[in-house]
Amino acid sequence: MELQLKGIKKSFGRKEVLRDCSFAFEKGKIYGLLGRNGAGKTTLFNCLTDETQPDSGSASILPENGSPYELTPDQIGYVFSTPVLPDFLTGYEFIKFYMDINEGHIDAGKTIDDYFDIVKIQPEDRHRLIKGYSHGMKNKIQMLCFIISRPPVILLDEPLTSFDVVVALEIKQLLREIKHDHIIIFSTHILQLATDLCDEIVVLSEGHLQQVDHAMLQSKDFETQIIELLKDEGADD
Repeated sequence: MELQLKGIKKSFGRKEVLRDCSFAFEKGKIYGLLGRNGAGKTTLFNCLTDETQPDSGSASILPENGSPYELTPDQIGYVFSTPVLPDFLTGYEFIKFYMDINEGHIDAGKTIDDYFDIVKIQPEDRHRLIKGYSHGMKNKIQMLCFIISRPPVILLDEPLTSFDVVVALEIKQLLREIKHDHIIIFSTHILQLATDLCDEIVVLSEGHLQQVDHAMLQSKDFETQIIELLKDEGADD
């Protein structure tokens, strides 16, 4: 399975953010979408999820056996850098609600507590209001949503930048465990995080996507190459 982007363009007024984004992302890999602040990473994600309408271009899924079909928002799990969750519910209430509305997609053999166990949210925290959760716990709840609904494409927008070391390691391990069933694109501006977690690196620079040669990941010249690709980037997303 592949996620195929073809000629995605997006401008805001006179500012061209995405000029011609074309790329094929394969199932079973974690892709690091690397770019400076303001390069357009969040804009690209928003175009894929219909949060923002692209000016032109297309995104489609190419199954292993069959014809390509248009990517739709219900085929995407999106983890925002700032979690968007109902603070007035407990974690348990929210996950129960989410399982109910995704009944046709969930693993019938798993209970609510089984899902909480996956992301290591302790029993005493499951019945607390989400309003009182830490940033890391809220992001774990976001990740539970795509673990439950199992969409083919998972987009992660800077999800690890504010975590403590333990939570960051737990989430990295979780992503490695589930990557074989998904196309995972991990947006970041932190080079070390991308090289540590990701199988492939894709740079978004000057409105275009460019894959970095995998052989370069272990090269002493890798950082120099990335800096050359990104050095001319400017303003905010």
